[in-house]
Amino acid sequence: MKLIIINGPNLNLLGSREPQVYGNESFESYFEKLKKRFPDVELSYFQSNIEGEIVDKIQEVGFSYDGIIINAGGYSHTSVAIRDALAAVKTPAVEVHISNVFAREDFRHTLLLAPVCRACVTGFGLKGYAMAVENFL
Repeated sequence: MKLIIINGPNLNLLGSREPQVYGNESFESYFEKLKKRFPDVELSYFQSNIEGEIVDKIQEVGFSYDGIIINAGGYSHTSVAIRDALAAVKTPAVEVHISNVFAREDFRHTLLLAPVCRACVTGFGLKGYAMAVENFL
């Protein structure tokens, strides 16, 4: 099984960005643990702060991978382009949010990607990525 995790803006700052919301662990450190936990899954990782690069990556992998795990960060609430890219490819996606977006500011309550994803995991911290991997097993 071949899965990719796509993280959006500011998620490259995990471990130092608002640790009270996102925790103290970097994503790179967590990703190594995730690969050890799921040794039979070919996991890859991509992060960009640029919307068009995220769209390009979805289009690149969206016909050859078994699954996309996406945390589009702030773009989850605003990006019709990322939503349309996910809808245009055959590879299913699971949306992940580290924090509980529904317990935060009102503008975070709208998830444009969720309707074109097979599941949405929110509020479980970094563990949400493992839950998303399990969704594909």
